[in-house]
Amino acid sequence: MSDTSASSPTAPTDTVNDAAARPSLFDKCHQFFDPDGDYAKAKEADLYPYFRPIERNDGARAIMNGEEVVMAGSNNYLGLTSDPRVQEAAASSIKTYGTGCTGSRFLNGTLDLHLQLEERLADFMEAEACILYSTGYMTNMGVVQAIAGKGDMIFSDKDNHACIVAGTQMSYAETRRYRHNDLDHLEQMLERAHERHPDKGKLIATDGVFSMSGEIADVPRLISLARTYNAALMLDDAHAIGVIGPKGQGSASTYGRLQDVDLITGTFSKSFSSLGGFCVGDEDVIEYLRHESSPHIFSASMPPANVATVLKCLDILEEEPERLERLWEVSDYMREGFREQGFDVWDSETPIIPVVVGDMETCFRFWRDLLEEGVFVNAVVPPAVPKGQSLMRTSYMATHTDEDLDRILEAFYKVGTRHGVIGSNGVH
Repeated sequence: MSDTSASSPTAPTDTVNDAAARPSLFDKCHQFFDPDGDYAKAKEADLYPYFRPIERNDGARAIMNGEEVVMAGSNNYLGLTSDPRVQEAAASSIKTYGTGCTGSRFLNGTLDLHLQLEERLADFMEAEACILYSTGYMTNMGVVQAIAGKGDMIFSDKDNHACIVAGTQMSYAETRRYRHNDLDHLEQMLERAHERHPDKGKLIATDGVFSMSGEIADVPRLISLARTYNAALMLDDAHAIGVIGPKGQGSASTYGRLQDVDLITGTFSKSFSSLGGFCVGDEDVIEYLRHESSPHIFSASMPPANVATVLKCLDILEEEPERLERLWEVSDYMREGFREQGFDVWDSETPIIPVVVGDMETCFRFWRDLLEEGVFVNAVVPPAVPKGQSLMRTSYMATHTDEDLDRILEAFYKVGTRHGVIGSNGVH
């Protein structure tokens, strides 16, 4: 064997563990939890509200740190994650198909279950065709990235979910962001773009229900603007399908305009108690996505248990409309209850009800005190919300009992009084 030591690279004499030797690329990682930073202080004071483990989840109730809490921070809107019929459907599918597909839909990962679900969803949404994705995030990112490209224009609400933003960044299309829910601003942008670039492809992309505020988009006017300026309209109905509309068909259906929207996307991680996402639209558009959308082509397909779960949840949604009625009743009750106590809940119209707290530290302390009162919610801080408007994001299920709801309101009033964040509009 020849001696290659002369040509082999040698290690530097300095220790490789020296902090100065670390790649500068990772400086931001090491600085993220700076001892003097907000997050480090929150962790030290046991105020850090994220990545908290749940030991058991029964829907409206959960076990955390060995204690039962009322779950008011889940997107399990129909309360089906622990439904025995749904669990049995998931378990049964594993016996038939195994635990995974081990391939993309494009190759070996298409099951008859996938085709069945696509057909069911297209029919449910009154659309020509449907395509499935492995997550909701991938759905919006994949649809936007494939539909709009170099030479096209995208008009996106500033409060859109991060997955839509990711899609715009991947698309290479020219992207304009209009002020949240400001359709006059959107129209100004569309009019200017139409005058300067009449032949460019244009896409308006927006949440149908905004995930932080619980607001519903003004779908009729969005449709009108899209038609006036020859733009396609895409609604992300992740928090709308299985939640609002006469049959749970989402934001457009609340206005009776379901078939006037070009593309509607949704996710299975909310009302459908699973994981994955979908897009419905005209058949030619959906077939184009099957062959041009990278997240669809290059990702393993939805596992059988996930697909079977969605199919069973769809059955229950169609067979038990009283679940939707209960969900709306619960939402109205909680929204009114918070307002009567004097809390600011923005313009919520759905089971997503934000309760504005204020600065980040108060938000974290408010969250911890609620947990000690036996109520779990989500603490939301900048940049997800404007500075000074950190909030408790609460969300509700059809399976919350009246006792659950009153316990939540009592806890909020007690903690809100303690921290002085209850407004002056309450009856108390």
